[in-house]
Amino acid sequence: MAAIGRRVVSNVQLRNLFAQCSRTFKTNLSRGNISSSPGIYLYGTAVVTSAYFGWKWIGKNAVVEAAKPTRRMTDEQSLRGLKLNHRERRFIKFASAEYQGQLYMTPQDFIESVTDSEPRPRLKRRMLFERDLDRFAQETPVLSKGSPDMFRTIFDRGIISYTEYLFLLSILTKPQTGFRIAFNMFDTDGNERVDKEEFLVLEKIFSTARRDRLNRALEGAAKSSDTGEDIEVLEDELQKSHVVDTTLLLHFFGRKGKQDLKFEEFKMFMENLQTEVLEIEFNEFSKGLPAITELDFAKILLRYTYLQSDQYEMYLERLLDRIPEGKGITFSEFKSFCQFLNTLDDFAIAMRMYTLADQPISQEEFHRAVKICTGAELSPHIVDTVFKIFDDDGDGQLSYKEFIAIMRDRLHRGFKQQQAREGWEGFKACVKDAMNSDQPQQQSLS
Repeated sequence: MAAIGRRVVSNVQLRNLFAQCSRTFKTNLSRGNISSSPGIYLYGTAVVTSAYFGWKWIGKNAVVEAAKPTRRMTDEQSLRGLKLNHRERRFIKFASAEYQGQLYMTPQDFIESVTDSEPRPRLKRRMLFERDLDRFAQETPVLSKGSPDMFRTIFDRGIISYTEYLFLLSILTKPQTGFRIAFNMFDTDGNERVDKEEFLVLEKIFSTARRDRLNRALEGAAKSSDTGEDIEVLEDELQKSHVVDTTLLLHFFGRKGKQDLKFEEFKMFMENLQTEVLEIEFNEFSKGLPAITELDFAKILLRYTYLQSDQYEMYLERLLDRIPEGKGITFSEFKSFCQFLNTLDDFAIAMRMYTLADQPISQEEFHRAVKICTGAELSPHIVDTVFKIFDDDGDGQLSYKEFIAIMRDRLHRGFKQQQAREGWEGFKACVKDAMNSDQPQQQSLS
């Protein structure tokens, strides 16, 4: 470490803390707040004893430094000072690999980050070395060998950087019409081809913006600090200055980085990734069968929303009451509907035209709007199922505002609301929701 942190310890404070812990434990035990079983008593004794010997050791090894210290921020401190957004926190949460101080996702990590709420259990991140990257490069398929199961096939034998993670997330919500726009953003010279240097422009843009935000946060922390310490800034662990040939770079541009990416290849990659994620979600419920039930379809639509539990159950019970015996939904129908959701903004505009005219939305208008936005048609059965879920009073008309709001959460897989629902902010939001839900009951009682 560049500098040893100060360990200025007050013996009086430590003695008081030890005594307070002892009194608190004994008082709670006598009042019955803590079980008097032998296991609990031994546990409490161990805690108090550990505090005592910890006080003795720190008192013996305490060091007082007269010089003005320089505090090197740890990764955790620097990240906390940065006030990470929800995507950054999710990337760090699921990233299982590290190379030269930078965090990376594996292809399997990415799949889990968009299909699961929690990463698979692991003791610690896997430290990668040059030999691991060489092995990954040999096993990465070339662009012509891409398929809708590529990420699952590579599994943990590849790496994805944070900026590539953002790029892949954007692919999942891109409609077919947006593929060309995305490609043209990379094709800076307009020659209908994207080379490695053009693709890396994306990473430079994200890196510069994020580094500026990091520096502003650390400058603010230094100004607000009353310790008088200088802060030595760590390099951001999400984006280091070194360049590594990740799985995407190898897949797009080859091991030597000399290949060009054409639009049709780019489009095929985007379609394959969308299909792969949808197949994983579908297979989770199909259990190897060719179709899922209408109830399973409703669960997939609602899984990324932040509905209250009673609202969630209301939608499912409403569907069960209206479709007592379903005929199932195939993957083709499910995929078509999810591709329609990628055009949700255009669909919302079409629906707004009906609202301005005070016209209800029937299945016929719904079909027409979908055809206009996507150029394709949804099966009558899946549209009927959607109406059974979101039709409030059963009159055959869609509660489209609620439908669009919930489908936006589905489309973005809960990312827009994730930040407010994690940690202390999530706890406060939960308490606030509970208090608001209790107010009508209190008013009715009064």
